[in-house]
Amino acid sequence: MSNDNFDHVRIDGARLWQSLAGMARIGATERGGVCRLALTDLDRQSRDLFVDWARAAGCDVRVDRIGNVFARRAGRDDRLAPVLTGSHGDTQPTGGRFDGIYGVLGGLEVLRTLDDHGIRTDRPLEVALWTNEEGSRFAPAMIGSAVFTGASTLDYGLSRQDADGLSLGDELARIGYAGDEAPGHPLHAAFELHIEQGPILEAAGHTIGVVTGAQGQRWYEITVTGVDSHAGTTPMEVRRDALVGLAELVLFVNRLGHAGAPQARATVGRVEVGPNSRNVIPGHAWLTVEFRHPDEAMLEEMDAALRAEVARIAAAAGLQSRLEAIFRYAPVPFDPACVAAVRKAATGLGYSRQDIVSGAGHDACHLARRVPTAMIFVPCIGGLSHNEAEDITPAWAEAGANVLLRVMLAAASVERNGSAA
Repeated sequence: MSNDNFDHVRIDGARLWQSLAGMARIGATERGGVCRLALTDLDRQSRDLFVDWARAAGCDVRVDRIGNVFARRAGRDDRLAPVLTGSHGDTQPTGGRFDGIYGVLGGLEVLRTLDDHGIRTDRPLEVALWTNEEGSRFAPAMIGSAVFTGASTLDYGLSRQDADGLSLGDELARIGYAGDEAPGHPLHAAFELHIEQGPILEAAGHTIGVVTGAQGQRWYEITVTGVDSHAGTTPMEVRRDALVGLAELVLFVNRLGHAGAPQARATVGRVEVGPNSRNVIPGHAWLTVEFRHPDEAMLEEMDAALRAEVARIAAAAGLQSRLEAIFRYAPVPFDPACVAAVRKAATGLGYSRQDIVSGAGHDACHLARRVPTAMIFVPCIGGLSHNEAEDITPAWAEAGANVLLRVMLAAASVERNGSAA
C-alpha cells in the first residue's frame, strides 16, 4: 500500500521540542547538559516519564529482562511484526540534552502525530528505549540492544558491573525495570533517529544525514606494571616507571589514528596511575584504547600494531604489560532498501541531505545484523556531543522527526477510516 495521501502530514515540532526540554530537566547540570547514567535513580525518573507519555498516547508498554522498554502502538493486523524506532535515555557523565533521547522522543512524536491525524498502520509501531547504550557506567556499550539481538547473552548483560561493583541486573531490579519478557521479539524493520555527533552535516549545510553504515570498533584495556620507588633516591637509569610506558602508548595511539586519516579514529579515553603520589615513581598504569574504522582490514592492522607496540615498550623499559580486548564489532552496512527510503523521504520533504557513515556506535548497529535497519542523522552545532554544550536547532529536530514519520509510514503501510491509502 502507498502512503502518498499522507504527504501533507507533519509532526508537531513545538511539542517535540517541549518534550525534549522536559526530559532534559532530569539530570540537568549547571552547564546546561545532562548527567543521567544508566540505571541510576535519574535514569529511572526518565524511564518513568517516557512510560507515562507513551501510555498517555495510548501505547502498550512492555519491559524485557535486560530492561529495554517498548512502547507499542497497535496496528490493523497486530499479528504482524512491528516497525521499530527508538534510541537510549542514558548519558555520559557530562552529556548533552539530545544524544539518544532525541531518537526516543522523536519516535514518540511520530506516534502522537498519527493519533492527531487518525492514521492507522497495517503493522504495529514500536518505540524502544534501550538499556545502557553509552557504556559509561557498565561496559561495554549497547548492552540492551546486544542482548535483544543475541550478540550477547542475557547472563552476560546482567552480570556487568560498575566501578563500585554493582551489577547491571541488581540495579535494574532496584529501579524497578527488571522486566519479565524474554529479549528478542520479531521486527519487520528498524529506524533510529539521532544527532550526528560530529561536524560534517553542519559544515556542509545539510539538514539530513542518510546513514549508510557505521564504523567498526575495538576496545582495549591495557595494564603496565613497573616498580613503585622513591622519587628522590632512585636514579633515572634504574627506574621502571609505568607512567612513562603509558605516556609512550598514548602518543603511539594518537600517531596511529593520524596515520589512518581521514577515516581512522584512535583514542585513549581513561587512564589510572598508582600509587598516584607526587614523590613516588608510578609502578602501575592502566589505560583504555579505542579504535574505529569502516574497514575491518584496517582495524586488524591497527590491532596488530597496538599489540606490537605494547610489547616493544614493555621490553625496552623493563615493564610488564597485559592487553585485554574487551569489545569489538565489525563495520556495519545498513539495509539498502531502508537507506533508500530515508533518501526518498528527505528529498520528498525538501530537506537537503547527504550520505554519511556513522563514526559512533548505535543500537541500530546491533539491530542491523538481524533486521533491515537504517539511521537518520540531523546536525549538531559545532559537531559537539558527549559534551554539556551539545545543541541542535528546533528546525533540525523537526526535520529529522518528519523524515522518521515518513519512512515508518512507508514501512508499516497505512489506512484511514477503514480504507487503504
